[in-house]
Formats: sequence, structure tokens, C-alpha cells
Amino acid sequence: MATKVTMPQLGESVVEGTVGKWLVEEGDHVEADQPIVEIMTDKADTEVPSPVAGVVVSLKAKVDEVVAVGGELCIIDESAAAAGGSGGGGAADAGAEAAHDADAGKGGKAKADDGGKAGKPKANKGGAAKADEAGKGGQRSPSVRRLARELGVDLDDVSGSGDGGRITAADVRSAAESSEPAAGEGDETPSSPRQDRARGELTPPPAPEAPASAKTLTGVPASQPTSAFRPPPYVPRPGDEVVPFTRRRRIIADHMVYSKHTAPDVVTFAECDLDRTARLREANKARYQREGVSLTFLAFALAATARALREFPELNARVLDDAIVKLHDVNLGIAVDTEQGLVVPVIKNADELTVRGLARAVADTAERARDGKLTPDDLSGKTFSVSNPGRRGNTVGGAIISQPNVGILRLGTIQKRVVVVERDGEDMMVIHPVMWMALTYDHRAVDGVHANSFLYRVNEILEQGDFDV
Repeated sequence: MATKVTMPQLGESVVEGTVGKWLVEEGDHVEADQPIVEIMTDKADTEVPSPVAGVVVSLKAKVDEVVAVGGELCIIDESAAAAGGSGGGGAADAGAEAAHDADAGKGGKAKADDGGKAGKPKANKGGAAKADEAGKGGQRSPSVRRLARELGVDLDDVSGSGDGGRITAADVRSAAESSEPAAGEGDETPSSPRQDRARGELTPPPAPEAPASAKTLTGVPASQPTSAFRPPPYVPRPGDEVVPFTRRRRIIADHMVYSKHTAPDVVTFAECDLDRTARLREANKARYQREGVSLTFLAFALAATARALREFPELNARVLDDAIVKLHDVNLGIAVDTEQGLVVPVIKNADELTVRGLARAVADTAERARDGKLTPDDLSGKTFSVSNPGRRGNTVGGAIISQPNVGILRLGTIQKRVVVVERDGEDMMVIHPVMWMALTYDHRAVDGVHANSFLYRVNEILEQGDFDV
């Protein structure tokens, strides 16, 4: 029995994925849940497992091919699974030969083995492939392989500058830059789109004007503003660097434009005195560290946000065509910066977690995001987002709403400032840690009174240090 393996839904807003790398070949025997292909989306790179055990008889999608959700990736013959397990792979080999014979019947001839060794069994991929990889151009991490694919760089031609000959991202970018043609150099041989992106062509062919019904990368109608204004054309200048959009960067841009065109957003601000929360953090920080938990201000901000969302469900919602849905679960998306770009992993049921639980969740999701180990489930289901600028942030700034949410809270940098407090009936000037917060909300679903009350409540919880740690 043949099983079709299709492109899974890798996140609620993902409508397609790019085949990054096949982990199997036609004729390979696979087990159920064995990773067979690496799929790249704007959110994360994910390995898709085989749903059944059997023989891979046909790969339907090529590397770098974009496949829509539900589109066919490969076909696996289950009939060889049982015999393959008991007969030491004999049935699998037979299934592979049958698949190649079938391909030969359709295409006129079967593919010849590259080394003329069609009769020899394939080497074990778990060891030989890694040894081969280490011998060609040094060691490669998953993030380096992804970057090389995006820039069109052959890693076999790259010398690694890292420890033990490891290839770094800088090595890949340097190789991409060195392959760019000199100014004025002609190339009569047409290149592939992948090569053009790697070279950073300065004069791409003009794109045809999109019709009114055109779809954006996320499958949503693009509303093009009508205006007499047109920006001047780009004229290359010495020293300019053209950086082609990666697929993730392009889809993020598309999402941001869609959000600005869709949601009539409003930004409101609050200044938060963190003195009591800072004292609470300082009193418990060492104890948390002994337990392997980093007690950050972000954990307190998430706890305050989750509690306020329970009290003001208008902010924990989404907009339908003719209705507003107040969502039951409180799932907080937190923005994490990685080598491949910004991702927003989700902390599920954040309102049910303590400050300790949120601190653990933040550390875990951030680490897995930077290591490229997030799953589709880690990136789906957010109902509200919190953006943290980190140590190199700025005083205040409004963020763009992450659709389909109706709000996002952007935290500013914590700075020591002079503030006025009342003690024993007298005003006093003291130095406290202070943070600005900016709430961006969708005015289709949220009225100003609810938005202001929500932000006031978040601010109140943080200023009172109203946490159980």
C-alpha cells in the first residue's frame, strides 16, 4: 500500500513551506516517525517525520521547491515494511528495485549510479555522511547550512575559520561576497534565481504590476494604496551593498505590511516605577540561580500581562469578518532574536504559571529558538505578544501587532531615574529603576477605555510588586 506524505500545517498562519533538504533518498527504507525531510518556513526550520514504515519509492518535491500545505512531498510503500524488518532489509531492497524499475519504465531509463556501483549496498548514512561532511570544507551547523542555501554558497568550497575547521556564518557570507561579479563585468550565461540572489544583482528585472486580486506570500489579498507618488529608482553607487531578502525576511515583511493595512492600530504609553519589583527580584535572584533559573524582569512583566489579560479579555481576542472572539486560553508570544531572524515562540496557558514557571519557560524557549529546535507547536496559538528589547534596547517604542492578535506590549529599557514619591505625607526625590511600556492595540476590537485600563493594571501590578515568588 502506498502512502502519500504531504506538507503539514506548520503553524496557524503558514500556508506553504520550502524543501530545505531531503534526509532520505528513493529506495531507502524508513521507520515510522523517522525524519525524512527538512522544511523551511518564515517561522522555523522543521524536520517532517515519516507517518509509516516502508520504502521511499518517489520524491515528489525538489530541494528549494515551495510546496503548499497539503501538497505532495513523497510516496512511501508500506508493503515492504514488515518483510524489511524481518528479512534484514531484503524486502526494502526489492521495493527500491521495483521503484527504480517503474521509474525506468516511465522515463525510458533508470538513473545510473554516480560511481558505477549500482550493485553495491548503500553506505550507512549515520556515519559515512558525517565523515564525508567533515572532510569537505569543515564541520557545518544547521544554521550555517541554512545560510549557505539562502546565499547559494557551496560549503564544499568554503574553508572554516572556527575551532577544528568549523565553518562559521562569517565564512559563508565572505564566500558569497567573493563570488559577486566585479562592477561592469558582463555575464552572457543566464544564471538561476538562486545564483542571482547570492550575487545581489543591482538591476533585477522589473516585476509585473500585480492585479487587484493578487495574493501576498501569506495568501492574504494585498491592498495596494493608490497614490501619485513613486519613489525614485535605485541607482547603484560604489560601496553599496545589496542584501537579498531571505524567505523568512520576505514573509515577515509581508506580515507587517498586512497588519498595518488591516488593523487601525493605536499606541498608548505608561511609565512604570519598578522599585518594589526590583527589590523582590534582588531578594530572590540568588535562590533562583541555585535552582538553575534566571529570574529576569521579563518573567515579572509576563506574569503581570497574563493576569491583566484575564481581567480584560478584550485584549485577548481576535477579529473575524463580522465578530470578535474573546479567547479562552492566554498564550503569550515572546519575540526572540536569532541568527536567522526574529521568531515568536509561544508560552501556552501563561496565566496558570507562577513567576518561576514563566522564568523557566522564557529560558527554555529562547535557548531552543537560538538552537533552531522549535517545533510548529511552539510557534502556534499565541493570543497576545510581548516584545522585549533586551539589554541594547531603547527608552520606548510602539510595535506592530502580530496578526491575528489585537494587541502587543512593547517593553522599554529599564533605567535609573529620579522620581518623586510620598513618604510620611511629604514628597521626596529618590532614584528608582523605571521602564516605559507601549501598548499597541487594534481599534476595531478594543476601545480606548479597555486598552488604557489594561495597561494601567499591568503597570499597577509591577509597581506594587504584587507577585508570589
